[in-house]
Amino acid sequence: MNTRNSLLFTLVLALSPVVSHAQIQGSGSSAAAPLYQKWADAYSKTGGANIVYQANGSSAGIKKIKENTVDFGASDAAMSQAELKKEKLIQFPSAISGVVPVINLPGIKTAELRLTGEILAGIFSGEITSWNDAAISAQNPGLRLPAKSIEVIVRQDGSGTTYNFSDYLSKVSKNWQGKFGRNFTIPWNARLIQVKGSSNIASTIKKTPYAISYIDYNYVTQEKLDFALLQNRDGKFVAPSAEAFSSALTNSSWKTDANFEEMLTDKTGLKTWPITMGTFIVMQQRAKDVQQTTAAMKFFTWAFMRGDRYVNSVDFVRLPDSLQARIFKEMTTVTDKKGEVLNWNLNPM
Repeated sequence: MNTRNSLLFTLVLALSPVVSHAQIQGSGSSAAAPLYQKWADAYSKTGGANIVYQANGSSAGIKKIKENTVDFGASDAAMSQAELKKEKLIQFPSAISGVVPVINLPGIKTAELRLTGEILAGIFSGEITSWNDAAISAQNPGLRLPAKSIEVIVRQDGSGTTYNFSDYLSKVSKNWQGKFGRNFTIPWNARLIQVKGSSNIASTIKKTPYAISYIDYNYVTQEKLDFALLQNRDGKFVAPSAEAFSSALTNSSWKTDANFEEMLTDKTGLKTWPITMGTFIVMQQRAKDVQQTTAAMKFFTWAFMRGDRYVNSVDFVRLPDSLQARIFKEMTTVTDKKGEVLNWNLNPM
């Protein structure tokens, strides 16, 4: 089953016989859906319960876990510690990826076009409207840029991808920061092409000449989309890659302080991709249904201890062992309604 052709898919997961008839509900990030499917496909070989994951965007995932209508939410943007405490939630990252500017520019090959953060901000704010604009031409001497209007494709729904993209633009452009800031949704100009979900971004840019958009790295590789090089904080024009995402992680406080709330955008490092992001799981700290929460905890335990070898196959970056250890510590804070810590088997199947 291809997750990019559907926003709703069923993941069959193997759990202990005690929870074999449970149906575990998840909701959120469309970007991370291929990762959770890959884990589920491998885990399902042990046979067991169903997990139904609705890939309806990060903001929807956060909303549903706050409402306690799903067993876990998935978001490409971390909630603040203050909000987690207020809502009695826990969160932990599942992998690292990045947001990539993708293009459909006839005559221009992938990784030929060079862009800066200021240029991106100008394009998506509507200030730069032509491909042969002086700002773009200055960064691409010798590249024959067409005298065509830029078709800008953006996310209409609440998206963690948009959150990370707008966070980056806010850091590199004072004008963007003042006009739009950072959010899951942006009040886009009405002339822009607005679509819902990562899969629709991919399909729309393929059929729209002279277009630009932003999308998660795994869709770039799997849908064979053309991308632009992007100038990082150290002034280097870099391509998105696992190595470039790992460089951003290395230059953050994730490893030293487990500060998952810290954004990974615009980090230092010669090889760093400037729009690196984490993707996160969010759960209730006090389980509404012990059986289902235990089933979900077993799955994520397996995912880190046995399933992380599948992460790179869907073009995400696995978390270092030191980070995984911190995540397990966070998971052990989940309790039942009486405040008793849940007991689930830490030895993966």
